[in-house]
Amino acid sequence: MSLFRHGFLLVDKPVGPTSHDVVQAARRAIKERRIGHTGTLDPAATGLLLLCIGKATRLQQYLLAWEKTYHGEIRLGFATTTYDVEGEPLGTPRPVPSLTATELADLSSRFAGELQQLPPPYSAKKTGGRKFYELARAGEAVPREPKRVQVQKIELEAAGADRLGFRVTCSSGTYLRSLAHDIGETLGCGGHLASLRRVRIGPWRVEDAVSAEVLANRPHEMDPGAFISLSAAVLPFPEVVLNPTAMDHFAHGQEVVVREAEGSFAPGCPVAVRDRGGELVGVGVALAYLARARTVNVAPRMVLAEVETAAKS
Repeated sequence: MSLFRHGFLLVDKPVGPTSHDVVQAARRAIKERRIGHTGTLDPAATGLLLLCIGKATRLQQYLLAWEKTYHGEIRLGFATTTYDVEGEPLGTPRPVPSLTATELADLSSRFAGELQQLPPPYSAKKTGGRKFYELARAGEAVPREPKRVQVQKIELEAAGADRLGFRVTCSSGTYLRSLAHDIGETLGCGGHLASLRRVRIGPWRVEDAVSAEVLANRPHEMDPGAFISLSAAVLPFPEVVLNPTAMDHFAHGQEVVVREAEGSFAPGCPVAVRDRGGELVGVGVALAYLARARTVNVAPRMVLAEVETAAKS
């Protein structure tokens, strides 16, 4: 399937398979080994996986800056060992408070903005080369290492006597299980993640994705609209377009000067680099920017063309 050679594939993951299972299915369907994804979904979660194919795998780390949007439910009344429905209850059930619309709005505000968040004890985060869930299963202490995350927006609503529905837009790396657990603790009754669906990653929506079932069993039926080419891909930082001479210098690791650059380029910020045909050819870093002259100096950090050169040698 040459159509899917280099770029991104939007996949709608169902409950059950792991994110790695979906990657394996894509490798078989597209007959391409170089496939990765930009953000794991737990087996119980559903929704959008963004697969990087071919030389686009080199862009995975840069796509982590995109915010992500989720819909789901929190079950109140007790916490669990894993912070979701897969775990064992922690203690006996506790009474669930009735919450007014004003109280829900206040609770939403409390969990918006920059948060210090503890990962769930049963998570794939590593310490000393071992994953947290390996320590937890062995009965060993799991480090309490908070990480800083950003919740751009959260909306909570009553979804039943012991349920809260939520819509969250947050930074990559946010643990929604921890968010559900912390909301339950704040309410004094405990809580855990009951369901989760990722509906957006940056500009890409789950409505445009191919189902994992079609990908695995009927790849010939895949809608080409689920594939994002490198010319259509958008990275979460400003762009420059290089002429052929500058492109040659950039591809050989040399700093280039771009005039009539559109956008704001803070020194040290990443820069997406395209050729005149619109193809995404790499990522650089802004070294200096003259706003009045609209001139930016860009040094290469990653050049996609190197992958093709290596493949041909």
